[in-house]
Amino acid sequence: MPADPLHRAGTPHRSTTSQPPSGSGVSAIEVRRSARRRRTVSAYREGDRTVVLIPARMSEAEEQRWVNVMLDKLAAQESKRALGDAELAERAQRLSDQYFDGRARPVSVRWVTNQNTRWGSCTPAEGSIRLSHRLQGMPEYVVDYVLVHELAHLLVPGHGPRFWELLTAYPRTERARGYLEGVVAAERLPHVPGARGESPAG
Repeated sequence: MPADPLHRAGTPHRSTTSQPPSGSGVSAIEVRRSARRRRTVSAYREGDRTVVLIPARMSEAEEQRWVNVMLDKLAAQESKRALGDAELAERAQRLSDQYFDGRARPVSVRWVTNQNTRWGSCTPAEGSIRLSHRLQGMPEYVVDYVLVHELAHLLVPGHGPRFWELLTAYPRTERARGYLEGVVAAERLPHVPGARGESPAG
């Protein structure tokens, strides 16, 4: 991802619109700064664009960080329309076609509720892939990363160099891993309540 994927607003009250990085799966992003907004950030979909509302005082670095946070939050809310097992299997097949030329062909792909310490698992001998129900509601690119990870195990069982080389085909591997690491870290912290649809900007 480019270091600065958004066109920045240089003055308060200004609204800027930009296209996200190619292949990100995100609509155009419009950032609206407001002097009246003091400590909260919110976002919503408006037609073919995503609108992110931020305090006017925010620096460009803070803006970029909060835009990414709110994009992930919106994606998570939208993907709560959870895929069933059949849809999950279809998605796995599409990912195999896209990243592994269809060579990874699972026999079964399903959600399970008994994996609380792993996001996914694969039994190559059976051709089965299981994803933890905890992934439901997370952004699509995170679910896709776990699926790609388990699909790669159908081709390479272990975690050697060849396995990680296969994963480089998926462009959002590092971001998805960072997201999951953040989830694990957040679960060890006390919950900070916030208004629905808004996040405190600190």
